[in-house]
Amino acid sequence: MRIRVLWEGKTKDPHLRALIDDYAARIAKFGDFAIQEIPEAKKRGRKTSRKLSAAEARMLEKLRNSTKVFLDPEGGEWTSQEFALWLGQQGVRGTRELAFVVGGPDGFSSAFRAEADLLLSLSRMTLTHDWARALLLEQIYRGFTVLRGFPYVR
Repeated sequence: MRIRVLWEGKTKDPHLRALIDDYAARIAKFGDFAIQEIPEAKKRGRKTSRKLSAAEARMLEKLRNSTKVFLDPEGGEWTSQEFALWLGQQGVRGTRELAFVVGGPDGFSSAFRAEADLLLSLSRMTLTHDWARALLLEQIYRGFTVLRGFPYVR
């Protein structure tokens, strides 16, 4: 199973960038993994928009054959253990690609959110997008370590 993570813009904080790079290297040891940074969309208050933006339409085209997981504050919240079990089930079911998408500051349009296979919230607290990226990668790595019985999870 391939895992792809897409997000808008570049991680600006050099410390978080180093953390993201570290977790990306760790995850890659478990299988096919890629991060794709997408140019930031023009700020237009898309969160309240119901229509799909041109950038969102292009992203959906790239994700056509993927199981799409969008990070969203209104998504479901799981424990790390529940997330690991779900991750393992995706592999058992034969999921070819999991695509995790982290939106920009304006969030996703309602039309884009409707295309998700899963809306996932990392926390009810507000996180910067850079922190959300690092936390997502840490949880993906933790999920793999749980599934393999590695001691990292302690």
